[in-house]
Amino acid sequence: MNGTRKIEIALICVLTAFSYAAARANAQSASGADAQKKSAAAKAEGSSKPDESAEGEKRFQANCGRCHVAPEDLNPRVVKAVVRQMRVRALLTAEDERLIVKFLAP
Repeated sequence: MNGTRKIEIALICVLTAFSYAAARANAQSASGADAQKKSAAAKAEGSSKPDESAEGEKRFQANCGRCHVAPEDLNPRVVKAVVRQMRVRALLTAEDERLIVKFLAP
């Protein structure tokens, strides 16, 4: 198996995992209440930079919220990989990517 094929298979696996998590999150709450709960929990915990988390939530809603509800229980490494892959599709800037990752995996 050549290197390109391995990359394609890895990408398919990551996108499948993200699709599963997004579908599960959509099934739990179509209204986006999960994202609001996560933001409230982050503020209650006294995170070091609540501004970044709040800004990340705004950017998530603006760029990702059209199709996805914020998943609650993804591994931070998976979040980084998925956001990196979606950056190209959603035309996110590097700053958008950083803030969205900060919001999804504090």
